[in-house]
Amino acid sequence: MKLLLDTHAWLWFVLGDDSLTPAARKLIEDPSNDVLISPVVYWETAIKISLGKYQLAQPFEQFITSAIAGQGFEILPILPQHTAALVSLPFHHRDPFDRLLVAQALTERLPLLSADVALDAYGVQRLW
Repeated sequence: MKLLLDTHAWLWFVLGDDSLTPAARKLIEDPSNDVLISPVVYWETAIKISLGKYQLAQPFEQFITSAIAGQGFEILPILPQHTAALVSLPFHHRDPFDRLLVAQALTERLPLLSADVALDAYGVQRLW
């Protein structure tokens, strides 16, 4: 199965945070699953770091490399059809990062690994 990770799920996994549920961790660690990361995830992380809302123990670029390629995750590029889906996406959620993740998940028919129950209003398959 292919999985798309929300920003918090990705960060909690790579940082070993206990906020990640055992079920979510198992899905990410299952070698039969392809784990996908949207550029939204590292973009949102960079913004939070620049605003002082988050800190890393190592340089950002080094962290990103080890937290994506070092984990065997694949990057799902943001394609025109993903942004086109935003045009008709209702505003159940105001966060532009989450809205783009939902658009990618719906367009690509991927389950989204996220603790955010507000995403359920979009009909996306949310796993947690």
